[in-house]
Amino acid sequence: MGPLEGVKVVELAGIGPAPFACMMLAELGAEVLRIDRPGGNVSLGPPELDLLNRGRRSVALDLKQPAAVGVVRSLVAQADVLVEGFRPGVAERLGLGPEDCHALNPRLIYGRMTGWGQDGPLAQSAGHDIDYLAISGALHLIGRAGGPPQVPANLLGDFAGGSLYLVIGVLAALHEARTSGRGQVVDAAIVDGSAHLTTMLLGALTAGSWRQERGTNLLDTGAPFYDVYETADGKHVAVGALEPQFYAELVEKLGIDLPDRNDPAQWPELRKALTETFRQRTQAEWTALFDGSDACVAPVLPLAGEHPHLVARGTFVEHRGVRQAAPAPRFDRTPTSLDRPPARPGEHTREALADWGITNLDALLDSGAAVQN
Repeated sequence: MGPLEGVKVVELAGIGPAPFACMMLAELGAEVLRIDRPGGNVSLGPPELDLLNRGRRSVALDLKQPAAVGVVRSLVAQADVLVEGFRPGVAERLGLGPEDCHALNPRLIYGRMTGWGQDGPLAQSAGHDIDYLAISGALHLIGRAGGPPQVPANLLGDFAGGSLYLVIGVLAALHEARTSGRGQVVDAAIVDGSAHLTTMLLGALTAGSWRQERGTNLLDTGAPFYDVYETADGKHVAVGALEPQFYAELVEKLGIDLPDRNDPAQWPELRKALTETFRQRTQAEWTALFDGSDACVAPVLPLAGEHPHLVARGTFVEHRGVRQAAPAPRFDRTPTSLDRPPARPGEHTREALADWGITNLDALLDSGAAVQN
């Protein structure tokens, strides 16, 4: 099921953003075959809890052996999409670069996921999410006034600026190939995506309505009515009462007189008043008070936390004993669903290659070019 049913994807396994992109493609209905190294890749836990690998089968191939590369070429010849997250030039040295693959399959969409992109002075340099955010300007935005930039885990770079841009590029290229009959290369770079995410604020900076100084603007904790506040039990609530009507409801619910929010000179006093007020009750008490209102106040919950709204929508699910986020977005005619749990590297080598028409399985396994876990 899913809107991408019938699309076949070959994933040359990597870490971080490329697996997340392939997880999404699988949840959208594509058949994604993950090509792992025999020993697997680095992860933050055991393979069965590496949720980025959910939804697809794993084949273990030693791409240092020509026979294994030949298998990938056979898979590419019948695929719609290939996704790789190597440094620039690695796929070419393996004989699996875009020219090699397009010679086999001119309609192939070749998705490339890197941090720095396929060219530029840093293309061959190592890097991580935090580095790409740093030079794109996105990291500079995050933090309080007078303090250093704050690191948003790897959500903003790897997954927002990386994976989602790769998925968008692949889907757009698939759509174009329906009319042109030709594939193309999608160069998705985290540094590009992260910079693109700042578009609104770049316009505001030029217009003079956004300042370079962190924590001094409307949406970066500069405004006291768009910030987080500690509660009596040491937890926090998020306040996002930007519009006047929502702010008015916030004031009404709090039941106190507050300084004029339209006068930035009074913002320090306003922040002090809100800080003192929110410390008077627990997070649960504030949540109950603001429940269902338009005051734009929400509890700050921990990772995988429970909230009645998320429970009602099934935003988090228990799948095979593991709590995880359900696929998103949602479709009314071609619904997505969680299918396979994360696979051990090489768990499906024999069955998956057989399903894709590879016939010399015994020879591949005996030589070590393929490994069955």
